[in-house]
Amino acid sequence: MRYSFNAERKDVILVGEKDINASRKDLCAVVDAIRYKSVKTAMDTLDDVITGGMPIYFRTNNKGMGSRHELGGRKGRYPKKCAAIVKKVLTKAVSTAKNRGISEDTLFVVHAAANKTMIINRSPSKGVSSFGRGMYGYGSPRRSNIEFAKVEIGVSANADMLSKNASQKVERERRALLQAAAKEKAKLQAKQAVKKKPQQAAPTQPPKPPTPKAAAAQPVQK
Repeated sequence: MRYSFNAERKDVILVGEKDINASRKDLCAVVDAIRYKSVKTAMDTLDDVITGGMPIYFRTNNKGMGSRHELGGRKGRYPKKCAAIVKKVLTKAVSTAKNRGISEDTLFVVHAAANKTMIINRSPSKGVSSFGRGMYGYGSPRRSNIEFAKVEIGVSANADMLSKNASQKVERERRALLQAAAKEKAKLQAKQAVKKKPQQAAPTQPPKPPTPKAAAAQPVQK
């Protein structure tokens, strides 16, 4: 399989899958959402799309698509099938990196692309004028094509081979991860400090003297 990654491939692990029966436009939107992200962030994004928790932003091919408040009013939707396909390819890339002794925490998605591979022409059976009755009284087209696509994923722990703009995006993602890890560590240390802090015993108070009525009610011992 020929890859469209044109930079230095020495430290990049490329994995792909071709002849996928899925929408090439949806695949392009999904790979755009995980490009130059860390593997952990990319996996979380794909899981959110698959479960319907977060939509994918469609920069193009969004005619008639609804706006999503999760995306700040931008157009998007939930391509669950394509997200599952991209996650499968990304998992293969991570497994290959682990076999080479590279930690998953240091990996970034330095390449992600989706392209069209081939088109299969379909025609109705002999003697049939069209596929179904169509809409508004007109017959549907006599030919219905099937388009296949391919997905390419490249992961690496070294972003020096990328362009200046891409390297800056990876560095911003790296700094965001470090800040999130520092905040999580600070929270954990604060919780442990609260647990280890010794609890002060409540001061004991001397017994109150009985009131005159209570003293008169007590029986006198002989």
